[in-house]
Amino acid sequence: MDIGTTIRTIRQKRGITIGQLCEGTGLSQGFLSLVENNKTSPSLATLESIAGYLGVPMAYLLLKHEERMNVVRRNERTFSMFRDKHKIEHLGEIGGMRMYISEIPPGNPLDRTVNEHEGIEIHYVLKGKLLVGQGEDECTVEEGDTFSWYAFVPHWVQNIGDEPAAILIVSYSDNHRGKN
Repeated sequence: MDIGTTIRTIRQKRGITIGQLCEGTGLSQGFLSLVENNKTSPSLATLESIAGYLGVPMAYLLLKHEERMNVVRRNERTFSMFRDKHKIEHLGEIGGMRMYISEIPPGNPLDRTVNEHEGIEIHYVLKGKLLVGQGEDECTVEEGDTFSWYAFVPHWVQNIGDEPAAILIVSYSDNHRGKN
């Protein structure tokens, strides 16, 4: 962990000198220098004191770089195709949770390609009219509707409208954890 680097970055961003941090926390300059250079680790009590002076949650100082907020700009998004039919726009992911938009072209009335995989999913219909099913359950959904399911049970989504449909999907799977 680079706790010291994080402390130094926040301190400098806020225009706080190391002397001011020492005075505000009661810690010596030599010790804080070792902390900021990642040569020693502060105790939780010391970290709480530093976090309090800097005005940041102590938990933020403990985050690894890859655990911090991640922004995906519109022009940086990646795309893939699902079964050469559905365009998938990858919006973001953290831990085992992923969010993406699936664009589904109008389909053949008999096209009910069944899918099954680990995890759970929540879907929000952005546009279009879909017939969705899982096992023996089947429902027509339209713009503004939501549906969810355990994805390990066979399921399918079919565009029954005349125009392309789009759904926002949030999925979670333990297999995705740590693959940010």
